[in-house]
Amino acid sequence: MVQIVFEVAESVDGGFEASALGHRIHTQGDTWDDLKLMVQDAVRCHFAEGERPTLIRLLLIREEVMSA
Repeated sequence: MVQIVFEVAESVDGGFEASALGHRIHTQGDTWDDLKLMVQDAVRCHFAEGERPTLIRLLLIREEVMSA
């Protein structure tokens, strides 16, 4: 596997939540830098050393509601 993709959203409680697409990996972090460390740790824990992806892609999804 070359890469794994995480969909990232801002948490209602503050910080960020990340979920891997196609895998049962979910994590969170209080800051963007904290989230990146947590995602790396989650990937290391989920995959065996020879099966780990070489790249991690984070896709930040931001939703905003405005009046017209």
